[in-house]
Amino acid sequence: MTKQVSRLASIGLVLLCCVGASAQSDADVALRSARSIYVKSSSILVGRSVIEEKLQKRAEFRQLDLVISRNEGDADIILELHHDVFTKYVYTAIDSKRNIVVASGKLSSLGGTVAGKVAKRFLKQVMQARATAPKS
Repeated sequence: MTKQVSRLASIGLVLLCCVGASAQSDADVALRSARSIYVKSSSILVGRSVIEEKLQKRAEFRQLDLVISRNEGDADIILELHHDVFTKYVYTAIDSKRNIVVASGKLSSLGGTVAGKVAKRFLKQVMQARATAPKS
């Protein structure tokens, strides 16, 4: 009986690992193929135009051949920024076609601009996903 329970537990762990790996690879696939980004900000202190500007000023943005879309329906990725508590902000990047979170992060407004930090960290996540592209 305990061998059966042990086998079932092992199978369950393998399945969980596969599901987690699949979700991660779905996020990487979305980040690798994304070309257009729509920016949303619910913060009154950090507007979407400031985030767009900071994204476009980064060399990685041009290197990745990305564009900003003003039409949410046309964008591959929706980048959202929310003010959390005190000096904390949370950004989330969502694949607009499958409605899955493909990148996220939490940062502080201390020691730099929020928009600049969002741009830097999000683009770093896109670069990492594209660097891990499967070799054909």
